[in-house]
Amino acid sequence: MSTGTKRIPRAIREQQMLDSAIAVFSDLGYRSASMDTIARHANISKPMLYLYYGSKEELFSACVVRESGRLIDHLTSATAASTGARNRLESVVEAFLDYVDSHADSWNVVYRQAVAEPAFSEEVERTRTVLVDLTTDLLAQNSVDGRSRDVLEVVATALVGAGEAVADRVAHRSIPKSVAAGVVVDLAWRGLAGDPAKSLPTPNEEKP
Repeated sequence: MSTGTKRIPRAIREQQMLDSAIAVFSDLGYRSASMDTIARHANISKPMLYLYYGSKEELFSACVVRESGRLIDHLTSATAASTGARNRLESVVEAFLDYVDSHADSWNVVYRQAVAEPAFSEEVERTRTVLVDLTTDLLAQNSVDGRSRDVLEVVATALVGAGEAVADRVAHRSIPKSVAAGVVVDLAWRGLAGDPAKSLPTPNEEKP
């Protein structure tokens, strides 16, 4: 008698199911993926999958929530771990693109599929709002010209949009991550400067 699937703690089994779901959704797309295919990928029975997640919509939603949360946590940690305006900016951009490069399936599910499905787009927008807020905070801490938060939020929205477009190409190996990081950092650094006539210090000129 095989009891292997029953010995795995529920929390671990849930994560394994989500891992399989991410891989299948990324490969086949939300509409084409089936609970049968996901169950086979996870090496479990379909009834067990339905026991944990009552529908494909519920499973997909759980994937989007988990992956969005992981990205936000990753970027928040990168922001907290660095000092100096340029260094902090580089750390956040590199952390973002590193994450996308290492979790291409996750990016594909959240930012290519969920955003196109009305039932899940709200969760994606919540994540994007958090990213805009994090970027606005970064701009507010380092902007040299005293712009209002409303103005900085517009700049942050543009930067996040540009970052997402670049990340999409990184995820699909259209451009090298190292090249993408440099371009996004330069773009964001100009956003920090605000006035084109002004300049920001180089990393070597920043105070420790």
